[in-house]
Amino acid sequence: MISVDDCIAMCGLDRSEIAALAEHEHLPEVAAAALASYLLHKAGGEKEIRRMLMEDIRAALDGNDIRHATDLLMALQHFLNEHPSAGEDMLRA
Repeated sequence: MISVDDCIAMCGLDRSEIAALAEHEHLPEVAAAALASYLLHKAGGEKEIRRMLMEDIRAALDGNDIRHATDLLMALQHFLNEHPSAGEDMLRA
């Protein structure tokens, strides 16, 4: 039987990034891993993931949840390090 850890290992994101997607989309981690895999193979999908992470960071800050915002920011930083094309348009602004 395939486990949640197996799904996460195959999707292209790490556990913190999957947790953020799951939170953003109100999905279980397995479904968020499937969504991540789909988005990473879709044109512009990396930017969609970046947008979701940034929205979650803003929501955490709006809720004054600094610890969660920090965790999400670290997930975003890791994501951008692993998927630099997701942040290319940010540099042009």
